[in-house]
Amino acid sequence: MDTTRAKQIYDSDQTFSVMLDGDSVWIENVDEANGMATVQVGGNPVNTKTVSCDRLEEQGH
Repeated sequence: MDTTRAKQIYDSDQTFSVMLDGDSVWIENVDEANGMATVQVGGNPVNTKTVSCDRLEEQGH
């Protein structure tokens, strides 16, 4: 997904299904200037990754 969409999902009150390499993730932060997102993997608060937004996939969209 693009950085703008990642930011929209992050800012939204709604819940969206977002995947990273087949794992469900929760967007914790979006760095728009660098096109990066920090995500929580699989509902585990200690398992976070910072990845390029283009690696994220919105499910059912």
